Amino acid sequence: MKTIAVILTDMFQDVEYQLPVVAFRKAGHTIVHVGLVAGSMVKGEYGTPIHIDKAVRAVTAEDFDALFIPGGYSPDKLRIDPDAVRFVRDFFTKEKPVFAICHAAQLLITADVLKGRRVAAWMSLVQDIKNAGAEYVDKEVVVDGNLVSSRKPADIPAFIHEALAKLS
Repeated sequence: MKTIAVILTDMFQDVEYQLPVVAFRKAGHTIVHVGLVAGSMVKGEYGTPIHIDKAVRAVTAEDFDALFIPGGYSPDKLRIDPDAVRFVRDFFTKEKPVFAICHAAQLLITADVLKGRRVAAWMSLVQDIKNAGAEYVDKEVVVDGNLVSSRKPADIPAFIHEALAKLS
């Protein structure tokens, strides 16, 4: 089974985190919460508490098989941290699976990994995605190489299906 890094900080979108993580664990995969400070607690927009296992500055893509980025306000907060940006970029350099939903595209834009890609994300990011050199696709899930992306919570079942397919 695979080890999946989940990068997040305060104000992640609870259901965009919860449902994929439950599915990943049910399939036998290991989840490691990566954040800004190891040992800290972060909370989702609706109060879901998450214990951060590892600090992003202390890990690399080599430590994991895949990366999951939940949406909410968390990606926007993470994109100002150089270590978080490096960590995300490293998964693309190594062509490891990356699962990004909703506002997760903000972190991908800052990591400068979207040029020439097809991406689904929250509608308010359409112009940002185009400016990053990618094609916005208004579908429940888009698979482009190592990247699986979706727009919103309603897309989670299709997102989970494609993410699990990448892990098999």
